[in-house]
Amino acid sequence: MIGIVKKFPGVIANDEVNFTLMPGEVHALLGENGAGKTTLMNILYGLYRPDRGIIKIMGQTVSINSPSKAIKLGIGMVHQNFRLIPTHTVAENVILNAPSTGFFIDWKKIHEELRKQISRYGWRIDPETKVWQLSAGEKQQVEILKLLYRGSRILIFDEPTSVLTPQESRMLFISMRKMAEEGKGVVLITHKLEEALSVSDRITVMRKGKVVLVKPTPLTNREELALAMIGRQEGIILPVQPKQKIDSPILSVKNLHVLGDKEELAVRGASFDVYRGEIFGIAGVSGNGQVELAEAIARIRKVKSGKIFLNGKDVTHFTPRQMYENGVAYIPPEGARTGIVPELTVLENVILKSYRYPPISNKLLIRWREATKLTNTLIEKYQIIAPSINAKVRTLSGGNIQRLVLARELLGNTLSKPSLIVAVYPTSGLDIGAAEYVRANLIEMRNEGTGILLISEDLDEILRMSDRIGVMYEGKIVGIIEGRQASKEEIGMLMARGAG
Repeated sequence: MIGIVKKFPGVIANDEVNFTLMPGEVHALLGENGAGKTTLMNILYGLYRPDRGIIKIMGQTVSINSPSKAIKLGIGMVHQNFRLIPTHTVAENVILNAPSTGFFIDWKKIHEELRKQISRYGWRIDPETKVWQLSAGEKQQVEILKLLYRGSRILIFDEPTSVLTPQESRMLFISMRKMAEEGKGVVLITHKLEEALSVSDRITVMRKGKVVLVKPTPLTNREELALAMIGRQEGIILPVQPKQKIDSPILSVKNLHVLGDKEELAVRGASFDVYRGEIFGIAGVSGNGQVELAEAIARIRKVKSGKIFLNGKDVTHFTPRQMYENGVAYIPPEGARTGIVPELTVLENVILKSYRYPPISNKLLIRWREATKLTNTLIEKYQIIAPSINAKVRTLSGGNIQRLVLARELLGNTLSKPSLIVAVYPTSGLDIGAAEYVRANLIEMRNEGTGILLISEDLDEILRMSDRIGVMYEGKIVGIIEGRQASKEEIGMLMARGAG
């Protein structure tokens, strides 16, 4: 790919990008969210047309105007969101839209061929199993099978570990190395430094739409890659101090059952405590009831049965405002989307919860001078970059919106700091600098005695920050482990199959 340029309204997603992939290599395309990695590979796969630039396959200049053209050229892509039909079998999904097999389908031959591929990569799926019965990692293997069945020589993986357990991630990396050994070219799109370093032969780093570094993996290191990704060295996380021993918990959840959006049981009998001065992390593969649990505790989702206690008081049927007034802060998932009102100003979003209370309000009117003072203080403290406090909050970047949400929630109810913080994926989608800032603030609050319920899909984040770790599987807390005794392997096993 030579001199690739792709523009969207107000954004240059790819700015004169050069990228090469050799047969027999795993090439990591590394960068923060919004760096232009996926856009570049979507161009290679035919989902986007470049505004300028040349693509060559095996030395021949090609025009790729659709995924079907890319597939004919031997290019395949495994997307973050799987494109499978759950009620069909593995084999049926694999041959769907594949080159014609004739009027009659020889299922015996297809099953035999797929079993050979499955065996070659050490997988354990059965071609005759319905897709809905498979784990996330196994569904991903079906997506890979689709590419192999079509004879793909270039395989692109877009953030493939985002829905995998640690064990499934390791299996995927082994498969990638096997593909490279067979002469295929593998592209790994990722924002995770450890992934790029552990599996790739070569690394290309993108920042703000441009390539800023290309190096063989053995000749680089984490520090150099982090500097290339964010333009400066990574910050240092505040040290986690031993938790204070408090006999009574700030939060107690007892046999909680919560329904999901489709009236299915999303949380099934969850029970645990969170103490002052500790971070209680909840690990689990996405979709196992973590978000519904947090929403029930924050009282924005109804409880079907069970109890929630705050400082020993039954708050199961409190309103969100009552929880806020009792010192509960809630950092929602996708705070840049769900934690703000886009058409309101920065100032208005800052006081979204505190406008009823002194010193912002005198019970009759909002004291705009106090609101302005508070907003400016938080902008300075949390290093929020905004055109002005009167700018629409939608004009801020995702990282700055997340900082604003964090600032507002950690402020508490203006009378006192929060005694409990429920943080759901607080660093998801953030660049390294913004993510480290969020973590540092949570750890600082914890060290000051606040109880924190941290829900994250980033297992490294959970292990790094948590005093105790609960693992959720199919809506249940299947294990609680002391943070210092926890290992990725133990947590990964619980994440994948529960306690049984």
